[in-house]
Amino acid sequence: MNAIKIEALEKTYGAVKALDGLDLAVETGSVFGFLGPNGAGKTTALRILTGLAQASAGRAWVAGVEVTARRGGKAANDAKSFGYLPEEPAFYNWMTPRECLDYVGQLFGLPAAGRRARTTELLELVGLAEVAKRRIGGFSRGMRQRLGLAQALVNQPAVLFLDEPASALDPVGRKEVLDLIERLRGQCTVFMSTHILADVERVCDGVGIIARGRLITQGPRADLLARYATPAFELEADVESEGALAGWVDAQRGQPWVSAATVSGRVARLDVSDVAAAKQALLPAVVAAGLVLTRYEMVQPSLEDIFLHLVGEAGQ
Repeated sequence: MNAIKIEALEKTYGAVKALDGLDLAVETGSVFGFLGPNGAGKTTALRILTGLAQASAGRAWVAGVEVTARRGGKAANDAKSFGYLPEEPAFYNWMTPRECLDYVGQLFGLPAAGRRARTTELLELVGLAEVAKRRIGGFSRGMRQRLGLAQALVNQPAVLFLDEPASALDPVGRKEVLDLIERLRGQCTVFMSTHILADVERVCDGVGIIARGRLITQGPRADLLARYATPAFELEADVESEGALAGWVDAQRGQPWVSAATVSGRVARLDVSDVAAAKQALLPAVVAAGLVLTRYEMVQPSLEDIFLHLVGEAGQ
């Protein structure tokens, strides 16, 4: 079953088409990475899915409710079915985390006993139990993001929307937030909009890539890597062999199994169409040329390579 379904979604702002017939389906219980360059339409899609913006055309459903339907001039989605963490969550700085989560619980109509229990549970989950009585105004960006994640979970949502949840965090803060997202797998459907590919590779089951308001590709992360990634070998030359590396790479470009070859400093990368042929020929060619290597490896396919390739094609 799909927790999120989008069909031919469009959004225009004057002459600008932010979404151009977007189609997407997200499986229930998954952690889904919604990827795209800045300006691709990621935030616009999130705003429509959460009822903060109205689509110009098309339809979308969240947790079985059509969010693009209008009833009495208002979006038909039920806010109790989802949680939302914007890129920069805002809080009343004079509140404490405990007061903030209790306040959000009141907005959702939770009884007093339920609010206390849920607040305690969430403060433990996001690692803020020890600072539960401190004022939010003194919190770091990472602490505010973790609190934002907690407030998005107060209502135990079926679907959790995250807009660039770790984009402005330092390495420690990013790790904390990604660890939290990973622990949510199976508890709810997580829809994470981001342009940080390393974060998606770490925590996401499925991936959708968007460019110019349209979906380019979608699927399980491993399937996309297998489908689009080009096998490649990297060789790093010793300092003494650096001068001869470029000439050696030029010679390899003529091999029928080499699809692309580049040199950056002492590192050469060869994209190949025939892995078996490359394995048989590369090292003998290195020995014949007298190159001294400090590293030789078949590199693993990268989501970044796929992203740059597909987004570049979409922009042509």
